[in-house]
Amino acid sequence: MLQDKPHRLVVRVGDTVRRPRQPWSAGVHELLLHLESIGFRPAPRFLGIDEQGREILSYVDGESGAAGWAKVVEDDGLIAMARLLRDYHEAVRGFRPTPGAGWAGRTEPPRADEVICHGDFGPWNLVWHGSRPVGVLDWDYAWPARPIQDVAYALEYVAPFRDDETCVRWLAFPEPPDRRRRLELFAEAYGLGSTDGLVDEVIGQQEAVWERARLLAGRGHQPQAEWQATGFLDTTADRIRWSRAHRHLFEA
Repeated sequence: MLQDKPHRLVVRVGDTVRRPRQPWSAGVHELLLHLESIGFRPAPRFLGIDEQGREILSYVDGESGAAGWAKVVEDDGLIAMARLLRDYHEAVRGFRPTPGAGWAGRTEPPRADEVICHGDFGPWNLVWHGSRPVGVLDWDYAWPARPIQDVAYALEYVAPFRDDETCVRWLAFPEPPDRRRRLELFAEAYGLGSTDGLVDEVIGQQEAVWERARLLAGRGHQPQAEWQATGFLDTTADRIRWSRAHRHLFEA
């Protein structure tokens, strides 16, 4: 049995995973079918709906969840994660979903400069074999956005945009990291020619994710409603303020 979020029971059945559907699941299923059709192997396969109305996905074997944090402490895992994100963006660059496909927090179709971003590309949502990420999980927050927004989202967690105590106590760093170096290493591995404006992108993405969570909470969706009720969204706002106050740690 797997548990990917406190409020959603995710169950392994043989070589499949059963997950509750969300209002935007049809769009996600279309995305996964596209990735299968072009041979993007790290994405799970969408296999249909079971008798209980749950989506059926192929099971990807390896380490994931909390184990992912330690995988990106060293350069090998950090670089591999960036390259996987680049490969995913290449895989969806020409994909245009059916008009009307729904996404978490957005109903408009993708614009010309947008792709369907993963939306939650953190080390906990990757499946790892050693320092190599081989799978990408939890596509519920996929939505149309500029590719740099996925990069910025990932960098919040792997640079990371967190204080020293959090880095050492919770994120598996043996000592406070060189955040600027890690940001530059990830950006280079992804294929960015420059890090100019990247810190602003990270802060902007933090704000966008916070606003999306507030929107979904207002509509009664979980876990966002729970986050709002327990004060977690207030904690997220504190993290945005920390990023603004400590941007010098990330910029040359």
